[in-house]
Amino acid sequence: MSSTAALTSLLTETPASAAEAVAQPHASYWHPATILDWDPTTDRDARYNRSTVPLAKRVVPVRPANAHAHTGEARVQALVAYAPTSNNPSQGSLDMNYYATNYWQYIDELVFWGGSASEGLILAPNPTVTDAAHRNGVRVIGNVFLPPTAYGGQIQWVRDFVKREGDRFPVADKMIQVAKHYGFDGWFLNQETAGGNTQLANDMRDFIVYMRKSGLRVIWYDAMTDSGSVSWQNALTARNKMFFEQSDDMFLNFWWSTQGLANSATLARQMNRSPYDLVSGVDVEANGYNTSVGWASVFPEGKPHTTSLGFYRPEWTFKSASSPADFYSRDNRFWVGQNGDPSNTTTTAAWKGIAHYITELTPITTLPFVTNFNTGHGKKFAIGGAVRSTQAWNNLSLQDVLPTWRWSVTGAGTRVTPSLDWDDPYDGGTALKITGTPVSANDVRLFATSLKLTGNSQFEIVHRTGVGPSRLQAILRIGTTEKVLDLGGFSGAWRRSVFPLAEHAGATLTEISLRVLPGGPITASIGRIGVTNPVLTPPVAPSSVQVEQVSRTSTTTVSARLTWTRAPGPVRQYRVYKWTGTERIFLGGTTNDAYFVPAILLNTGETASIEVEAVSEAFDVSPPARVSITGTP
Repeated sequence: MSSTAALTSLLTETPASAAEAVAQPHASYWHPATILDWDPTTDRDARYNRSTVPLAKRVVPVRPANAHAHTGEARVQALVAYAPTSNNPSQGSLDMNYYATNYWQYIDELVFWGGSASEGLILAPNPTVTDAAHRNGVRVIGNVFLPPTAYGGQIQWVRDFVKREGDRFPVADKMIQVAKHYGFDGWFLNQETAGGNTQLANDMRDFIVYMRKSGLRVIWYDAMTDSGSVSWQNALTARNKMFFEQSDDMFLNFWWSTQGLANSATLARQMNRSPYDLVSGVDVEANGYNTSVGWASVFPEGKPHTTSLGFYRPEWTFKSASSPADFYSRDNRFWVGQNGDPSNTTTTAAWKGIAHYITELTPITTLPFVTNFNTGHGKKFAIGGAVRSTQAWNNLSLQDVLPTWRWSVTGAGTRVTPSLDWDDPYDGGTALKITGTPVSANDVRLFATSLKLTGNSQFEIVHRTGVGPSRLQAILRIGTTEKVLDLGGFSGAWRRSVFPLAEHAGATLTEISLRVLPGGPITASIGRIGVTNPVLTPPVAPSSVQVEQVSRTSTTTVSARLTWTRAPGPVRQYRVYKWTGTERIFLGGTTNDAYFVPAILLNTGETASIEVEAVSEAFDVSPPARVSITGTP
């Protein structure tokens, strides 16, 4: 791949101390020879690298935003490098600056990009990435990077990779074990090392066949050919079709042409394959939405899409940004276009946003649905309206499902502006903020849903505004009707409103919007929106909380590895606190049964009480399970 050299220049991290280096769990990576020794029972980081969120079902909205976009044709792959190959914390870190992927509605599959000759070639995704992606119905794919010789690649590594033992491929067996243990969906094979022959190519093909029998997905990158040489075809041809016919998808190198893609689509159909199993690569690492793209080659106007589309390094929106607000502005333009409205992508700009071509999908298909608009990183962390930590953080495991449409506001004249706000969260690190002076009723479309209501279903919303009536209404589209819920009243503090939906039992809720009525300026914060069937009993607490390790990281702080036995029944996440005797300080959270706490204020010899609580999908919480830790010298 033409931009692989950039991988070696990613920032590296230096642990604060030797003790912290031993304590901090990291995402896994291997060479072909070293993965053979991997055993989850002896790898002390393995438990911290597991994702537990199942892949959500997604559906097309009843009323998609953009009439120009197509449904059921091209898919989007994103090849993202979140961190260096080595020293990549398993469960987030104490830093807000992170590529918090959150336009999942346009992505079908995410490849956890990375790898370097000096560190490792086979990369398993962070569980945080898989948790967030799966919650949004997006598959996550680990990466194999067998690099060009110019970047340290060795043909012996390729031979080791596909080495057989009888009818087995030992490396494939380990990769299957890794994916199933860690909970991700397959592997991307990027073989760019020169020096192969026909036998090596045949072995690689057989390796793919063997791996797919496990049920994992395999994506092949257009580099190695049937002769074993490396020759980028930038198309589906006779030289690489043997790999495509055995793979789920093939990522076509970046230098494709209109005719080449058309011929590729034709050949795919002749092979009884969908042309959308071909992914036309676009390298956006350097220039993001300023990249020149042959859009009409992939998405010809007035015709079916030619192939799917793959973005190499869309985290440009983060890497090039000057601040979190700048990152979100760039990310919105990348996915939605310069108008910032997925329903209006009309522009003379060449980059119209993916919303112009691809219909959004929603994972909100089962009750309960609750979102606190948590983006998975922030300046602070709040619980139920009270700030429980002022420490910056990132942890995509805690990310909520974010609005389907960002942002689609209807109304005559001046309209309000929705945004995500990290200064005043209700629960987590972010809230939805709406500001402006509407001169007519403004409807802010938020969530596409497919929720079959029951006799116990209710809609809840937590919001607050400045002094004066809130002038906010919630609009629920149920079947073909709109249910208008007046949020009224004065909302200087966080206010929770609950509306029963029993009269709509058996009907399907398809959309959640907010209406802002005219009458002057408004600044409103929405901390939570949910559709639930309330339960009478909270979740059961986790049990057997254990302190696996405590390490001194400074004169006043320690880190700790914690494990516990899961609470019975479905649990959305576990939250970890320090109890001071007068207040609870939030230390972090995970969907897992093991969590690394990077910083706990604790002097030498001092003892602290640590609490772990289970949180349900509806954000009901269990009683805490407790364990004591003592500060080490």
